[in-house]
Amino acid sequence: MARLGTGSLMQLPQCTPQSTGGAQSTPGIRPGGIGDMLGEDLSLEAVYLHVPFCRHRCHYCDFYTLAGREDGMEAYVDRAVDEMRISSHRFAKPVSSIFFGGGTPTLLPPPLLTKLMDGVREYIPLDEDLEWTVEANPETVNDEVAQVLAEHGATRISLGAQSFDPSLLANLERRHDPDSVGRGVECLRNAGIRHFNIDLIYAIPGQTMQSWETDLKEVVLMNVEHISCYGLVYEHGTPLTRRRDRGLVVPIEEELEAAMHCTARNVLGREGMTQYEISNWSRPGLQCRHNLVYWRNGNWWPIGPGACGHVDGLRWKNVPRLSSYVDNSGFPAISAVEHLDDDGAVGEAFMLGLRLLEGMKYDHVEALLKRGTRGQVRLAALKRHVTGGLLEKTGGHIRLTRNGVIQADTVLVDLL
Repeated sequence: MARLGTGSLMQLPQCTPQSTGGAQSTPGIRPGGIGDMLGEDLSLEAVYLHVPFCRHRCHYCDFYTLAGREDGMEAYVDRAVDEMRISSHRFAKPVSSIFFGGGTPTLLPPPLLTKLMDGVREYIPLDEDLEWTVEANPETVNDEVAQVLAEHGATRISLGAQSFDPSLLANLERRHDPDSVGRGVECLRNAGIRHFNIDLIYAIPGQTMQSWETDLKEVVLMNVEHISCYGLVYEHGTPLTRRRDRGLVVPIEEELEAAMHCTARNVLGREGMTQYEISNWSRPGLQCRHNLVYWRNGNWWPIGPGACGHVDGLRWKNVPRLSSYVDNSGFPAISAVEHLDDDGAVGEAFMLGLRLLEGMKYDHVEALLKRGTRGQVRLAALKRHVTGGLLEKTGGHIRLTRNGVIQADTVLVDLL
């Protein structure tokens, strides 16, 4: 989940791209789903599958999750496999990325996790060079789960560590033993999984620079290929935000949050990790392929309640309600459909493309500035931020500078 700073622009969850305005939006529930709005043989690059089950809902999380609903897991898996079956003719080519997110996909009992993964292999065309990521809470990883993941096609596991400090995990209402992260990585490696991401969160209430540096040192010792560092966001409607609003939680100062980001950049850079996106670092050539589909505004297909999809500017969200999902057949009901107009599409292209540290090709930028009604306003903003040192032109690209990464909200809001 990509976060930085306190501004809403810097949150772009993996399954729920954020509206930039300039959209033709259809609110309300559409029972017939997306099926009659799109043709067949779509140029899809990825599939996002949402598994909503959790043991406990962390207080900062605003994704669609369900705690204590193990009774619904079997019906969910049956329905998700059937959704894959009816979606199978939508794919014009094999996809290069599968992403199981949640929720906690590894909370599913091994037989159900096996059935879900087998459904992917049966109904979704997969590229030979497939990246298949599964999110995992480290407490749910054991030898049996690791074996299922390895034997049924997972190539990459994303473990939510968030912090290695028990007191900070308690502040987030995140319930796992910090030592379980290392045990989970070892267990998965023994089963044959070779690629990992570890999620960390900074700007947690009560966190100091020293504790953040300790978290970074801990994750470096695990020698993983990918690390995500997200600044804590107080999402509307979450228990953490309500605690903040009542004065029970005090956010850390923005200056310290920015310094923490810079510390991550320095520490991980010294370890040979390349920052390729505002919140993501990887070894060379091991960027998260699925994230790149999002940042490059690619096409992906959603499976499961609460999952969002995107095809050629059309975005939709499956209704986030397990009961209606499992009680119906066909394409899931959708709660919103959005199709950006030219100005909205241009703003979104900047918001997504400039998150990547490589930036955007300048000929693409020039083409975008010719679309919509705000071309001159956006051109003036680009020039202003180049002069101000937040953007730079280099190698045929325009990209955020080191200072620009920290102040990305300031840049992106002017380009929407």
